[in-house]
Amino acid sequence: MLEAPASWNFSHTSFIFRGFPELQTYHLLLGFLFFFSYLSVLLGNSTLVFVIRRVQRLHSPMYLLICALCFVDILVVSTILPRMLLGLLFELNRISLAGCLIQMFFTHFLSSVESTLLLAMALDRYVAICKPLRYADIVGSSMLLKLALFTLVRSVSIMATLVGLAGSQWFCGSNIIEHCYCDHMALVSLACDSTEKSCAAGLAVIVCFVGADIPIIFFSYMKILSVALQMTAASEDRLKAFHTCSTHLMVIMCFYLVGSITFLSHNLNLRISKDANTIMGIMYILIPATVNPIIYGVRTKEIRHGFLRLFRVQQERTKKVHPAEKEQT
Repeated sequence: MLEAPASWNFSHTSFIFRGFPELQTYHLLLGFLFFFSYLSVLLGNSTLVFVIRRVQRLHSPMYLLICALCFVDILVVSTILPRMLLGLLFELNRISLAGCLIQMFFTHFLSSVESTLLLAMALDRYVAICKPLRYADIVGSSMLLKLALFTLVRSVSIMATLVGLAGSQWFCGSNIIEHCYCDHMALVSLACDSTEKSCAAGLAVIVCFVGADIPIIFFSYMKILSVALQMTAASEDRLKAFHTCSTHLMVIMCFYLVGSITFLSHNLNLRISKDANTIMGIMYILIPATVNPIIYGVRTKEIRHGFLRLFRVQQERTKKVHPAEKEQT
């Protein structure tokens, strides 16, 4: 049985995902599409992490932040997609309450870490372009350590509270989660008791991350554009500044805009179809993870050159090995 009669003496300990209810006949197709998307995320982000780690010239704060962003993208997508693929391809849709809460915590925790990384990247570019002479003094290993500590304290404390409140709810009605993974409000909406605290915690997450991070990011890029407009029209620094803003803003718009709509849809009772809400809940995680290697890799000259250099070195090693093998034969 998928559901149990409402009873205050009973609370579900397992749940069943029902993502894309209006697209039941296309589950296999969706499964294969998401499978190949997952492979592209793993390949693209792993390649970028490998290049940044291997090329010594890329061991600067900006590229280390990009490396951390790629690593977080791999983790957050791996938190939801493998479990989701089991449901789409093999109809293994059941999950325990504990498993659901663990998935919820890591999904929202890693998303909040990504938000902090986007904020840090904006501030890094602000200092590099607007205060270049002080860059080495402001941005260094000490700053990165403080950033890591701030990220852990903020994200762990807020997300642990969010998940703790969700886990304390009483689930005595339906145990069908209208989603492909354990989204916070998708689970809380099944609760029989009052959800005011959980809804308030969800809104607090939006305020603490979107409400706090977006204004600082916006201010940073406005200052960068202001400085860029004062440069010579054809200067390389001006073109680089515009490139930086456009590149970062593409990722930020997708991440924050779609993520906020998804998170607020339940709280504000927005009229969005279940399939559309499910797709947005996946896309705000999947799209940035898919395009980041293109935006920060292909479109960034230093990383692109680093990749080509590693590729040429590997080719030269292969050429040296083959003649040696021929001489032995």
